[in-house]
Amino acid sequence: MAPNRLELRHRAANIRKNPTHAERILWSKLRARRLKGYKFRRQHILFPYIVDFYCFKMKLAVEVDGETHNNAAQAKTDEFRRAKLREVHGVEVLHFSNHQVRYDLTNVLHTIGKRIDAYRKPH
Repeated sequence: MAPNRLELRHRAANIRKNPTHAERILWSKLRARRLKGYKFRRQHILFPYIVDFYCFKMKLAVEVDGETHNNAAQAKTDEFRRAKLREVHGVEVLHFSNHQVRYDLTNVLHTIGKRIDAYRKPH
C-alpha cells in the first residue's frame, strides 16, 4: 500500500535531517540558487514519491543513488518510478551514483548545468 501524504511529509523531513554524504555534497552546490541561478528543493514530494532534489521551474528531479540501485530488480523499479514521474507529473529525472557525486562532482554539475542550458534555450 502506498504511503499517505502525511507519512510522506514525515519521511521527507527525516531524510532531510539525515542526508547521505553524497546528498550533502550535492546539496551544497545546488542550494541557494548556486547552480546557474535555479532553485532546487531537497527531498521534495511528488506524490507518491520523494525525489532527492527538485527544480520546479524545469520540472527536473535529480536522484543520488546508493549501492542498492546496482541490481536488476532495483533498476526495473527505478525505471517504473521514472516513467510514472514523467507521466503523472511531467518530470524528467537525472540519476547519479553516490560514487559519481563524491568523486566526479564536476561532471555531475556539468550534466545538470547542460540540462539547465537546454531549458533556457528558446524552442
